[in-house]
Amino acid sequence: MIQYKSAAFYQSCFALCLAAVVVFANLHLLQPLLPQLSREFQLSPLQVSLSYTIATFGLGLSLLVYASLSDAWGRKTLLLFTLLGVTLSTVALTQVESFTALLCWRAIQGICLGGLPAIAIAWMGEEYSTPALVVAVGYYISANSLGGIGGRLLAGSLADLGHWQWVFWPMAFLSAASCYFIWRYLPVSVRFTPQPFRLRLALQNHAFHLCQPTLLLTYLIGGLNFLVFLNQYTFISFVLAAPPYLLSSSLLGLLFITYFSGTVGSAFSAKIARRLSPPLAMALGILLMMLGTVVTLHSALWLIVSGFFISAFGFFLCHSLASSWVNQHAQRARASASALYLVFYYVGASVGSLYLQPFWQWQGWTGVIIASLAMYSLTLALTLSLWYRSHSHSP
Repeated sequence: MIQYKSAAFYQSCFALCLAAVVVFANLHLLQPLLPQLSREFQLSPLQVSLSYTIATFGLGLSLLVYASLSDAWGRKTLLLFTLLGVTLSTVALTQVESFTALLCWRAIQGICLGGLPAIAIAWMGEEYSTPALVVAVGYYISANSLGGIGGRLLAGSLADLGHWQWVFWPMAFLSAASCYFIWRYLPVSVRFTPQPFRLRLALQNHAFHLCQPTLLLTYLIGGLNFLVFLNQYTFISFVLAAPPYLLSSSLLGLLFITYFSGTVGSAFSAKIARRLSPPLAMALGILLMMLGTVVTLHSALWLIVSGFFISAFGFFLCHSLASSWVNQHAQRARASASALYLVFYYVGASVGSLYLQPFWQWQGWTGVIIASLAMYSLTLALTLSLWYRSHSHSP
């Protein structure tokens, strides 16, 4: 096994973390550019948001396939194949001339982006010692956040300097670099035992998880929360790009620094859960999201940003607890149970604009807030139901 602080640990951990930065930067980099793309292609916010959400949708659906294929083909082989696909699709995105072409290549890119989230934790669990695994997972999750924030900041900055497509060139370079480092420094699995891919067994496991009320409630909580939270950033970008704010793409990218409060929320989630119980701690996170959403009603820019800091803390507090809750309560096939959670999570994000768009057309940002509070009220009820079930079934 790879031991903590060994050369193999640092090399493999760096390779996986670089790949995580690349994957989540590619996934999220278009979000601050949506107002600019809307003007260039003369599309509505809902139409142009498809260029962003189609990648999250492709990623979400691909997770179940990759999780099963990696058990049969091997972790490193499939990871390299998907990262190569990310590189080639990113290069193709530098050449698109129509919105249709942008959608097609973003869909392909999203499918390729699902490889790392489906494989990385499984590889770590097999190859690292327990102390190494704990540290590596922390680094990996931090790299996810860094990639999401960094991609948005890079896209906004380069869009202000030149054409919005410029951002895909440095991302193509980083994607190619991640392929090299994974090939060079990620050891071939030693403790991996290939398992023949059995579609029937995989479908049976997924069906079993969906029939467990505790897991299904948690899937819905994660997916519906992300449905609102992620897409609030999309619609507020249109608000802040218009008068009286008139923020540039680079300044819109800075809004995603609010995600850093989510890192704090994730770090404190275990301590809060020990005091309240995980379902009640999830409910607290949702109440914070509701509070942050209400704060953004004020027209002052600093209060809008403050509201997103509060919401991000609450969201990642709830998300981290929901993720661990699934792993703890899956009665069998934990990998597929966790993969199903991520499917709900990313598919929820991809359809959020469809839910919020009618409210946006009705009352603008106020309508988005009304829709958000309605959905958060539903997820709050789901967490209380989860608490009741866990409380009533406890000895």
